[in-house]
Amino acid sequence: MMKNIKRFSAITIIGLLLLVFNSCDDNSEIFTISAPTAPVLIELGFTDLELDAVNTNNPAVTLNWNEADYGQQASVTYAIEFSSDEAFTAPVTAATVTGQNTITLSVNEVNAAAGNAGLNPFEWKALFTRVISTIGSQSSEQAISNAIQFNVYPYFNYVFNDYYLVGNGVASGWNNNLNNPALFRDHNDSNVFQYTGYFENTSASYDEGRFKILESKGLWQPQWGETNSEGSDDVSESGEVAGNPGTQSDDPGRFGVSASGYYTFTINFATKKYTTVAFDASGITSPASLTLKGTSTTDITMTPLAFDGHIWYANNVKLLPGNVAFVTDSGSNWGSSTSFSGIATDGGDSIPVIVEDDYDVWFNDLTGQYILIPLNL
Repeated sequence: MMKNIKRFSAITIIGLLLLVFNSCDDNSEIFTISAPTAPVLIELGFTDLELDAVNTNNPAVTLNWNEADYGQQASVTYAIEFSSDEAFTAPVTAATVTGQNTITLSVNEVNAAAGNAGLNPFEWKALFTRVISTIGSQSSEQAISNAIQFNVYPYFNYVFNDYYLVGNGVASGWNNNLNNPALFRDHNDSNVFQYTGYFENTSASYDEGRFKILESKGLWQPQWGETNSEGSDDVSESGEVAGNPGTQSDDPGRFGVSASGYYTFTINFATKKYTTVAFDASGITSPASLTLKGTSTTDITMTPLAFDGHIWYANNVKLLPGNVAFVTDSGSNWGSSTSFSGIATDGGDSIPVIVEDDYDVWFNDLTGQYILIPLNL
């Protein structure tokens, strides 16, 4: 009996010692802050800022502010907001910093913030900025600085890529600068492009009916094609996409069709996949004429490709901010609500032109697809 009592006592003593040790080791404390004093944003030494579309990585503006005071030593995070109005009705966060009271923003960062805040390109307009301080991982205890104002002249940031056909299966042949037909960008997914039209392979030989994709007319690189090397690039309805220099240093193989006819070629530059599927164009008649009309331009006559009369184009046309539509000789009015690219329907909305530039305009009367490619942005 005495032996069991000793064992119980030893266990009890150890438990008590652990309890005391853990109690002594608990060094947590309550962190109390006072109502914060907001940061004070210091006025700039200029009133007008014209953004340079060429040197976009250059510094544009340096913002300085007096730090917020939370009554305790704390790590404070600052968010830099921009707005098109002094009330900050729809603010845009351009950057955040922690433990600093200064930041330098590049030309590109200010231009993006101005555009997201709703400022139009190539126009002088007031831009408002302020700093908001918070503490903790939950961004608590927000304190808002005063707002300062300066005038900004943004440039337009054209974020899309454009692509063109080249090859003996398409209108341009193997000429990289002969009014190469443009692919039509999906207005819902800028990685996806399509071209529905006539592809030619009259001899049904291995090297005929071939084509690749170029990013710039007049240049052979960047170019896109099949992953298989030329000579081993058998005609296929689907496969993997390779590019020079997109995925490799040498030129990719060729896409192709095994017989002349109408096809829909689809390429996804995100997944690096493509498909080439036969298209039934029977019963689809092209209009006798097609005119680009709208508030953005005087009437411009579109021209059908001699190779494929369903594909219409107008090169190097000046468009102003406004809208356009494709109008046929019979009075059909084809339009849509999306700028730069989309699918037009008869009686649809007018196509918005949001920035002035010279454009190459393409329209496909088989699908209603259109693309407006700015030449200088």
